[in-house]
Amino acid sequence: MTDLGLYRHLDQMTPWNDRLQVLEVIGVSDEAPDVKTFTFRSDNQTWFRYKPGQFVTLELPTADGPLMRTYTLSSSPSRPFSIAVTIKAQAGSIGTRWMFDHLTPGSHVKAYGPTGDFSLHSHPAAKYLFISAGSGVTPMMSMLRWLNDCAPWTDVGFVNCARRPEEIIFRKELELLGSRMPGLSLGFMIEERSSREGWFGHMGRIDAIRLPLLAPDFREREIFCCGPDPFMRAVRGMLDSAGFDMTKYHQESFAAPVVEEIPAPFTSPAEDGAAVIVEAATPIRFALSDVDAECVAGQTVLQTARASGVRIPAACEFGLCGTCKVKKVAGAVEMSHNGGILDHEIDDGFILACCSKPLSALEIEA
Repeated sequence: MTDLGLYRHLDQMTPWNDRLQVLEVIGVSDEAPDVKTFTFRSDNQTWFRYKPGQFVTLELPTADGPLMRTYTLSSSPSRPFSIAVTIKAQAGSIGTRWMFDHLTPGSHVKAYGPTGDFSLHSHPAAKYLFISAGSGVTPMMSMLRWLNDCAPWTDVGFVNCARRPEEIIFRKELELLGSRMPGLSLGFMIEERSSREGWFGHMGRIDAIRLPLLAPDFREREIFCCGPDPFMRAVRGMLDSAGFDMTKYHQESFAAPVVEEIPAPFTSPAEDGAAVIVEAATPIRFALSDVDAECVAGQTVLQTARASGVRIPAACEFGLCGTCKVKKVAGAVEMSHNGGILDHEIDDGFILACCSKPLSALEIEA
């Protein structure tokens, strides 16, 4: 029985923020082989405010302890009473497999976010082209759902690649939207035929010959691309070789960049000529935990917190997901991030603990 008492108007609810939230699972559905959509509502009567294409970090309460995993939202903020993530379980998946095995309607998980800049709202244009492969379709689906609800006349091309026909995620919904949105042009491409269903569309991998067939005017469009890293590298290289203006190309990736080496400790000569290692340490106070710690040279705030028994949630640990965002009450840091924090948040004193190194004594709300 539906509890109609749950309903509130938006002006009677507070918006979701980018700090910790508790979500309740309200639906689990199959989308394709080893692909499920998990739909959530807020546990404290908030509505969901985010940009289509952004992602969240879920804290999964596994038997071995909390496990942080980052997932793109496949839902649209034009429908603000729930959010959804659509995820594919790979052979080596841990968090995703745990969700498949344990999350059912009524389950609760903690969440951090939303964050990310991979959104058409961040790059407005007259014409768009979405290129995706596999589960990389999820941010594109979020953006397309928003367009269908709020600007259905938008000129948008959508190229979706999969291994087999049955592995095309959201295929039926995409075909339905194609019949309803006058400006939407769909193009599916598969790598191999299937015994489960016939296929009369494009086959192979997207390349310099097939792209103009699927999107003849691709040079005039703002392009968003998401999929496995080899797929995105191929698309990027193909567009660059075709003379595309790469300032109009945007891709979403959760792959870690090359990690910089931690600088070696400073070495000074002793009176007898032997080398003496001097490790500069910077004091950090974690105010909420009432812990005073020393950050040795080259360490991040997150590394120091862990060494001191202070828990700061973290997922990607290279400055992208924003999960480790904390308030810096005092002091200065050097922060080299990958988009997981906004300028106004930095102005308000927030830092990403995973990629911030102290330049002076610090006080952190953690």
